[in-house]
Amino acid sequence: MKGISMSDEEYAKLLDRAFSKAHSTASESSDFVIPKVDAFVQGSKTQIRNIAAIADKARRDSKDIARYISKELGVPVNAEESRLVISGKFSNDDLDKRIKRYFETYVICKECHKPDTRLESASRGMFYLVCEACGSRYGVKNY
Repeated sequence: MKGISMSDEEYAKLLDRAFSKAHSTASESSDFVIPKVDAFVQGSKTQIRNIAAIADKARRDSKDIARYISKELGVPVNAEESRLVISGKFSNDDLDKRIKRYFETYVICKECHKPDTRLESASRGMFYLVCEACGSRYGVKNY
């Protein structure tokens, strides 16, 4: 039986054609978007109006997010109804950066980059971030 012979140019054309028709997993996009903070300054305090929506998107308790923000900013916070009151004046950009960092550290899986995770208690001062999508599990520091 004879082998099929083709030039490098013909092979490259066939390869390009195959790649153009193949499903690309690298370009898969997620519809998950980290929510922007809706905050305003009132006197010497900053209020986040949509902390409940942020907590729902993260699938975490708003009190946990409040504790993280308090530690990050070094100021006391108070959870009232569906908003978070922070002692001090902070811009939306600064708060967005903190929320983004929270999501990157405590919500989004580092392996598959999906937000389908949960936190489990580990030893003192640590949590396990367990991904329900890919099954990975790794330690993260307590906030």
